[in-house]
Amino acid sequence: SDIVYWLWGGFAVDNATLTRFFTLHFLLPFIISGLSMIHLLFLHSTGSSNPLGVNSNFDKTPFHPYFSVKDLVGIIMFFIGYMYVCLQAPWFLGDPENFIPAN
Repeated sequence: SDIVYWLWGGFAVDNATLTRFFTLHFLLPFIISGLSMIHLLFLHSTGSSNPLGVNSNFDKTPFHPYFSVKDLVGIIMFFIGYMYVCLQAPWFLGDPENFIPAN
């Protein structure tokens, strides 16, 4: 019952339900494109001329993982806050009188 209430906003098709619907449908293309980029980055990094993935660039200095991890943590924290505001508390950034909970 709690999941149904959260998903449908108390069986009212306004504010909470529409906010979640539009948020998830707005984010879906970005999630698909992000997963596609990760797929291309990691699974196709060796290329067709190097199917075994043997490293031929021993002289290159690797990019320090600190910056990648720092950026990922920042992006994840931003999206956690963004998803919380969009899905759990859509009235935080608006006028509270515009939100009327369902009976």
